[in-house]
Amino acid sequence: MTSTSETGHLTGTRDKDYNLIWYVESCLNNALRLETYIQDAERDGDNETAELFRKAQADSRKGAELGKQLLRSRLGG
Repeated sequence: MTSTSETGHLTGTRDKDYNLIWYVESCLNNALRLETYIQDAERDGDNETAELFRKAQADSRKGAELGKQLLRSRLGG
């Protein structure tokens, strides 16, 4: 389902800004969730899976940082 109209009037935040905020929040949540998965894999001695989750966590952190930088530039802070 896609929308061709701006819905920012409903949220008080333009869609493109809201989307960036959502993206950053999702990346940060993912990084937190992956920490649990890393610990689970380590506890089970599954270093291969733990390493996969560490890489995914690093990507999530990077995505969050890139999103925060873009938000700062867009929102003037």
